[in-house]
Amino acid sequence: MKVVLFCGGLGMRLREVSENIPKPMVPIGYRPIIWHLMKYYAHYGHKDFILALGHKADTFKSYFLNYQEWLSNDFTLDGTSGQPKLLHTDIHDWKITFVDTGVNSNIGMRLKAVEKHLAGEEAFLANYSDGLTDLPLDKLVEFFKAKNKVATFMSVHTGQSFHTVTMSKDGTVESIQDMAQAGLTINGGFFAFKQEIFQYLKQGEELVHEPFQRLIAKGELTAYQHNGFWGCMDTFKDKQRLYELFAKGDAPWEVWKAKG
Repeated sequence: MKVVLFCGGLGMRLREVSENIPKPMVPIGYRPIIWHLMKYYAHYGHKDFILALGHKADTFKSYFLNYQEWLSNDFTLDGTSGQPKLLHTDIHDWKITFVDTGVNSNIGMRLKAVEKHLAGEEAFLANYSDGLTDLPLDKLVEFFKAKNKVATFMSVHTGQSFHTVTMSKDGTVESIQDMAQAGLTINGGFFAFKQEIFQYLKQGEELVHEPFQRLIAKGELTAYQHNGFWGCMDTFKDKQRLYELFAKGDAPWEVWKAKG
């Protein structure tokens, strides 16, 4: 299945570290978060990517056109030629299509802009490009196919340390509890769509607003509950958390690495 990655947002809440680069290009270790995400999809056999670009599109193009494969692979340096001989490779069998979908486009508009590149595809995957997970992707795809609905997304429990509040009309608080205890789940940003999604998406609409409401009304939207790891790089604190997990060698999203 092809994988559409939405790469055009301004990342304003991560502005202190992404002023000069798009959020999906913020590094975790020596590779940007989008590389970690693509490596995750490739592990499950999905290696045909469509990057829906916007803000600083040239950053993505330059990165992959000048990809330094030796950074994430072992190699032998030939002293005679001065050239590295790679012992492993990572993106040699990836196919990446770069599509400019507009600087000010929302997610729905970006998806609509890449529709022609999905012609003939019965179904495809999509992602916001700022979240990582240890979700068994093959299980989500199996769920999606078994339910036979137009769209499926991964639902996760939020790790944010906020509290939910209910109150009366006069402002008297009736209950307050931690979000985790409230059992609330959110859209984790890992999607599977049938080609029919474009019948529910009108020009200019945001993906999870009007189109998803139409899917709900028709009973065509399902959610796959994942109770494992999920992390989104939405703020500087989120970025630090992901980086620290990587630095400790305890990055749950690195499903491509054999666990001892």
